[in-house]
Amino acid sequence: MQNEKDAAINPEVDPTELPENAFRELKEGEEYRPIMHPDRHYAEATPYSITMGLILAVIFSAAAAYLGLKVGQVFEAAIPIAIIAVGLSGALKKKDALGQNVIIQSIGACSGVIVAGAIFTLPALYILQAKYPDITVNFMQIFLSSLLGGVLGILFFIPFRKYFVKDMHGKYPFPEATATTQVLISAEGNKENNSGQAKTLIIASLIGGIYDYIVATFGWWAETVTTTAASWGATIAEKTKVVFSCNTGAALLGLGYIVGLKYAFVIFAGSLFVWWIIIPLLGSYGSAEIAAMDAQSIFSEHARLIGIGGIAMAGIIGIVKSWPIIMQAVGLAGREFKGSAAKAKTVRWQTDISMKSVVFFIAIALIVVLAFFWIGVINTFWQALVAWIVVTVIAFLFTTVAANAIAIVGSNPVSGMTLMTLIIASAIFVGIGLSGTSGIVASMVIGGVVCTALSMAGGFVTDLKIGYWLGSTPRKQETWKFLGTLVSAATVGGVILVLNKVYGFTGDDALVAPQANAMAKVIEPLMMGGETPWILYFVGAILALLLNWLGVPALAFCLGMFIPLPLNTPMLVGGAIAYFVAKSTKDEALSKARHERGTLISSGLIAGGALFGVFAAITKFAGFEYTSPLSEGMSQSLGLVAYALLICYLMWDSRRAKA
Repeated sequence: MQNEKDAAINPEVDPTELPENAFRELKEGEEYRPIMHPDRHYAEATPYSITMGLILAVIFSAAAAYLGLKVGQVFEAAIPIAIIAVGLSGALKKKDALGQNVIIQSIGACSGVIVAGAIFTLPALYILQAKYPDITVNFMQIFLSSLLGGVLGILFFIPFRKYFVKDMHGKYPFPEATATTQVLISAEGNKENNSGQAKTLIIASLIGGIYDYIVATFGWWAETVTTTAASWGATIAEKTKVVFSCNTGAALLGLGYIVGLKYAFVIFAGSLFVWWIIIPLLGSYGSAEIAAMDAQSIFSEHARLIGIGGIAMAGIIGIVKSWPIIMQAVGLAGREFKGSAAKAKTVRWQTDISMKSVVFFIAIALIVVLAFFWIGVINTFWQALVAWIVVTVIAFLFTTVAANAIAIVGSNPVSGMTLMTLIIASAIFVGIGLSGTSGIVASMVIGGVVCTALSMAGGFVTDLKIGYWLGSTPRKQETWKFLGTLVSAATVGGVILVLNKVYGFTGDDALVAPQANAMAKVIEPLMMGGETPWILYFVGAILALLLNWLGVPALAFCLGMFIPLPLNTPMLVGGAIAYFVAKSTKDEALSKARHERGTLISSGLIAGGALFGVFAAITKFAGFEYTSPLSEGMSQSLGLVAYALLICYLMWDSRRAKA
């Protein structure tokens, strides 16, 4: 490409497109050169970028908290924030905007990860409070749980940054980071009149965004097509519990394309294993109570729990496999702390916060966590100490698992890992005499810390991968991430209190809060006496061990078991399109060009879907309600037609690329 040739001839000229080796594994001796030159300094953390990042963190924290508690889906804030950052820098005619936009995105993206950590766990206290009035909840518990979890997630991940974003270059698809990077780089193309890629991205974003907005707001076609909509499908589902369904959204189709066929197929296989084997078996040979349930209820109440056990065991397997990397990070921290680390010059592009500082801040953060547990939650020192050990060990070890999941599929199984944390922690607490309502409060607050830590670790790997591709300074991203976490935690704490007073989490017209309800359902029998489905968790754990033995990616398979089938099917569709686009010609250069154009278009579909998803949430929040006059059958048929047209667009436009 011409801009790459110009950059090679004149190193003072920055390229305006990602290098051709951005998404593939590097050959021996080959190096990756980011957009911003590693040896030069750029405007990054400026008053403008920090202020805009914090403003967007507040806005998106409030929006994501409401939407997440209303429908159970926390939209990824990184992409819409990147779009806003690019738009603002263009409108204000900012010079050296790329580095500043990365900081805006990095600070603002704290909103989504902090919200996920908070709303998946802490509203469970309000839900159980309706049944047990002596349970108390206050702002400081919510705020400190979110803040301390976020801080631990940042600090625990920094030692692993180089491994995930540099050493594993090209080995993981990083779907969300890919889409966000394409958005941020689109403005650079415009600067050099190289607007072809920017135009393609904008058109795809508008198509994906408008498509998803129409279906979410007006329901002109079915958002999910399912066999149960037809009489024959309903009969099969009633007799055998076999169901097939697919979400028709543009964003998920684009996500599947970037993930690729390999991982998409493994995820889909995990989903089919649950929906076409486990659920029919439970529905046919389970108890009369289970047989009376529909397939979705069996999945939510029983089959999904096998996936949780599998995710936990896959996480443990991942920890064992990455133990040398964990020990390497710990050893590096220890050597630097003692002052014995080699003093090698590090380029700006690969400069982290010093390991000595990281170790110091981890120690301070852990002391504060212990004090919070002792003074603000449990009030008995040795029980608080046990809780502190549980949080420290689980949050640190599962950091790599969360980062792995985001790198592979762009989805963090944080709710599944948090459920396992609650189960483990509750079993330990009951063993040391901490049960009843005080045990519920302790477990949920501790679960909030772990959930937020894992959510932050997963989200942070996306930020740092974006910075790696573009050439930002990791140290600046890491430093200002703490301020974004503080602001987002304060915002989320206030929003949860307000939403509880206005809507509530129990009763008619209450906020759904599905993840928090699941947490409440798990924690109550553990603390108040009742049955816990240990056998389902155990089956999932054994399955993960067998998958690993057979060489199947256990985490991806078990993610498929945990995530609903309608969300996994479009992943396979997108992955299959990516495969066929790449194989549509025997010309290697043309094949590569087509696949890369498909990646750009898919990034646009994801970006548009994410941004217009926010618009759809605002529309509903404003009170707009529209009931589609279409029958179920017509809605399903139109859904298939609309989805087929979207697939044709992705395939057709991808094949327009020229070598």
